Amino acid sequence: MQKVQTEALENKMDVNSKSYSAYNIIKRFFDVIIASLALVILSPVFIIIFICIKVDSSGPAVFGHTRIGENGKLIKVYKFRSMVENAEEVLRNFTAEQKKEFEKNFKLENDPRITKVGNFLRKTSLDELPQLFNIILGNMSIVGPRPIIKKEIQKYGEYADKLFSVKPGLTGYWQANGRSDTSYEERVQMDMFYIDNRSISMDVKIIFKTIISVIKKEGAM
Repeated sequence: MQKVQTEALENKMDVNSKSYSAYNIIKRFFDVIIASLALVILSPVFIIIFICIKVDSSGPAVFGHTRIGENGKLIKVYKFRSMVENAEEVLRNFTAEQKKEFEKNFKLENDPRITKVGNFLRKTSLDELPQLFNIILGNMSIVGPRPIIKKEIQKYGEYADKLFSVKPGLTGYWQANGRSDTSYEERVQMDMFYIDNRSISMDVKIIFKTIISVIKKEGAM
């Protein structure tokens, strides 16, 4: 009896493994197609944003921020610069209250580092557009948990390994269901829910819900 149960469990695991393998192949195909089309269609937007950033403040228009990707690999995640060039110096001069808020959520409600153009880019999530290049390169997907920095690993605790078992995404379950209005603890649970239940249909729903959230400006990411 025990042998039969063991074989049944192994067969179930094999089916799940094949199912996720097919899912990953299909997902990668659509990632490349959608990201490529988006880059072509949005090229005028890229140019406009580039010019606005350069006019508004000094520094590069696009920068690569080191994050943790699939299998714990360090990757450069590209973004339009939304902060002042000396952001690290400003961070060191945060008040005690600001530091407490930042350490809790890794963000500030009124962040003095964010530029005028950067504030608009963040509210509309346009600062994330360069990550379409990350998707083409294959170290990110359109949908998945957002890539985190090393200091955030502690927030995931025992769930960290599961988080790194999938590619990070341009958008994800928590962005489509609350965005920045979600606490970090809720974000962790939403990421785990997505990883356990991910599918093509769920990814499509997340993409459309994210678009609606961005249009309605329901909490910037």
